[in-house]
Amino acid sequence: MKPIVPQISPVLDDVLSEPSAIPVAELVAHVYATAPPEFRISLLEQLLKPLGVLSLMAFADGVFAKIRFSSGWPAMSIRFEDAQKVQVKDVVALVGRLQQVSVESLDGIAKMLAAAPNLSGAAAAALALTVLIQHTRNRRDAEL
Repeated sequence: MKPIVPQISPVLDDVLSEPSAIPVAELVAHVYATAPPEFRISLLEQLLKPLGVLSLMAFADGVFAKIRFSSGWPAMSIRFEDAQKVQVKDVVALVGRLQQVSVESLDGIAKMLAAAPNLSGAAAAALALTVLIQHTRNRRDAEL
């Protein structure tokens, strides 16, 4: 059974029909770029949790490893100044790495997007949420 996808636009309807073609990392990065600072910090914390420091040093010029070290250990509290240093291309790399290591972590991002009242009108957030839910459903269907 094919999941029902809310129609966002005729152009996106074709793209959404094939969820594997959607660049999840780019959608999440766009949400990050347009989100308010407090949501950016929460999103970064969610994205960084499943990755170890050694893994974080391997991409984005180590910006996430530096943030991880400066935000405390084992609890993490990212500072506003540190979140300001993260560029969209860094978030694309981070989500790409997260997809390789822990696809289940993307479920947490979907929950964050759904619960964020200040992002409910953002087209990128709606599209990212739709794609993440589709990926989750496809993954669960494949496991059955």
